[in-house]
Amino acid sequence: MPEKNLAVELLAKLLKGEIKSRSRRNVVEARSFEKMLDEAVRRYQNRAIETAQVIEALIELAKTMRAADARGVELNLTEDELAFYDALGVNDSAVAVLGDETLRDIARELVATVKANVTIDWTVRENVQAHLRVLVKRCLRKHGYPPDKQAKATITVLEQAEVLSEHWAAA
Repeated sequence: MPEKNLAVELLAKLLKGEIKSRSRRNVVEARSFEKMLDEAVRRYQNRAIETAQVIEALIELAKTMRAADARGVELNLTEDELAFYDALGVNDSAVAVLGDETLRDIARELVATVKANVTIDWTVRENVQAHLRVLVKRCLRKHGYPPDKQAKATITVLEQAEVLSEHWAAA
């Protein structure tokens, strides 16, 4: 292609669209991919890498995104459970301490708990948010999630719950 910069822009635009659609289901995964995309584009704009290299990086990112779709099947998790699993897996020490099996159990329990306790207006009502926060913390404590990372995990899980509850309400 003679206009390689157009190819870069087109690939970046396509990947941004894919990341935006993923952000409606999995906040953590979308953030990770967005960071990777921004880094590649920034390096290209700063002339740190050439056009061919950024195209290769963007194609590699697309392959990584495709491989991420297969992770749910590999871990035997539904799409919603995988989103919560990713929210819990942000903390590397939790993954090391608890292992995949425990994190899968926590993710399954969180999906069931959140689905059972989410109401239409839960993002507006402070008492429902507080109740959900308590349930999430209780679930994390029950499974031995590292206490030093519980606050961040709770925030991430509730953020993920907010995104998924919009999807659950539409379904």
